[in-house]
Amino acid sequence: MESATITSKGQVTIPIATRKDMGLIPGSKLDFICDADGSWRIVKRKRSIMDIAATLKYSGDTISVEDMKKAAKKHVVKTFKIGLD
Repeated sequence: MESATITSKGQVTIPIATRKDMGLIPGSKLDFICDADGSWRIVKRKRSIMDIAATLKYSGDTISVEDMKKAAKKHVVKTFKIGLD
């Protein structure tokens, strides 16, 4: 079990092993969920396509929506090392 300490500013550094296991990267969002029994869970928020699209940089000619989708998919697979159907 990993542990962390809250600073006087309310900040917590998530241990590196936990960040890796959860797939957290800079800018990742976390949700804090209180269960019925009063215990708390911290879960990684799923990113929307709009969050991912905002990370893309493009300064070339105008391209089609289909080409944009292909570029976004390629970027997601490469950046987050996941497969998309």
